[in-house]
Amino acid sequence: MSELIVLGFDDEYKAEEARLDLAKMQVEHLVDLEDAAVVVKNKEGKVKLKQAVDLTTTGAISGSFWGLLIGTLFLMPILGAAVGAASGAIGGALSDIGVNDQFMKQLAESMQPGTSALFVLVRKATPEKVLPELVKYNAKVLRTSLSNDAEKRLQDALSGTSTTPATAS
Repeated sequence: MSELIVLGFDDEYKAEEARLDLAKMQVEHLVDLEDAAVVVKNKEGKVKLKQAVDLTTTGAISGSFWGLLIGTLFLMPILGAAVGAASGAIGGALSDIGVNDQFMKQLAESMQPGTSALFVLVRKATPEKVLPELVKYNAKVLRTSLSNDAEKRLQDALSGTSTTPATAS
């Protein structure tokens, strides 16, 4: 089962930087993420969601492929690709996998302007390797699905006040 962890950052760019670090750690098999998304509340108070995977684009590409393939069978490859891309894009836009977009927007409303948050669904992690890499961002735990004790250990580890790593799986 995945654990939801939402980390808050004191500027608009740190959440994206932390997400990129987590992506590198995922390649090194130090963390297994189901989803990672960044929410930025700019200085004017406008909220922007940045998903790790753009489902609309992914759907359009996949739909184009299948539409082209099926269109070729009926001797109309261009029309098939166009219809496939459109239906794939619509399907991708209507899909919501990972962290719920509405939940992210609701939490973003409580954020201060000029800040950001990182939403991650963690399947498993090696906390003693992952947390030291995240300490430099001075993140604050905003929400988790962890137990209260594990959440406190996570916040202590992120603030550098604990030597006992929190477990995220």
